[in-house]
Amino acid sequence: MTASRLVLWRHGETDWNAVGRMQGHLDIPMNATGEQQARAAAAVLAERHHATSIVSSDLSRAQGTARALAEATGLPVTTDERLREINVGEWVGLTLTDIVAADPSVGEALHRGEDVRRSATGETSTELGERIAGALRDIVEDTDDGETVVVVTHGMAARIGSVFFAGGSFDDTRLLGGVRNCAWIVLDAGRDGVWRIRQYNVQA
Repeated sequence: MTASRLVLWRHGETDWNAVGRMQGHLDIPMNATGEQQARAAAAVLAERHHATSIVSSDLSRAQGTARALAEATGLPVTTDERLREINVGEWVGLTLTDIVAADPSVGEALHRGEDVRRSATGETSTELGERIAGALRDIVEDTDDGETVVVVTHGMAARIGSVFFAGGSFDDTRLLGGVRNCAWIVLDAGRDGVWRIRQYNVQA
């Protein structure tokens, strides 16, 4: 058994999103703007994609977003901690400007397109992509044929995870822009068994 469509949906805005602070695994809730974004997006998702199940990161900003769709569809929400954002380790609460000011080599590596580890205790993009792709493979294998799963996750997790799940690499992820708050990505399973990104960064 396998699902036929995945919708990867980024959570609504948080106060830290608004000022560019890195959240990683820290459980920062949505702000009022994010809650409004979630309700508006949920109404559109419910109408367009007819989800049959909802799976969310266990962080509250994702679960709160998922609840908006649950209220619109009557579906339950299950959680999977593997769907969390990239672990930024000791960079939690910092902006990129803060990080580069403390260590200019980080900015240089990012400019060269390197897969930078998010602090000594954090993850690389490749590690994130493999984690999210593994979770998505398990989700689709546990879902009946022809069904649509909405997966509520985070910005980098959605961008990088979608590419790795579809068979791409870190270099491929650099071709895509960031996923906006409460935007989503649609992946469909082809007749050849290959998953393809059909829509990217869609907003209500």
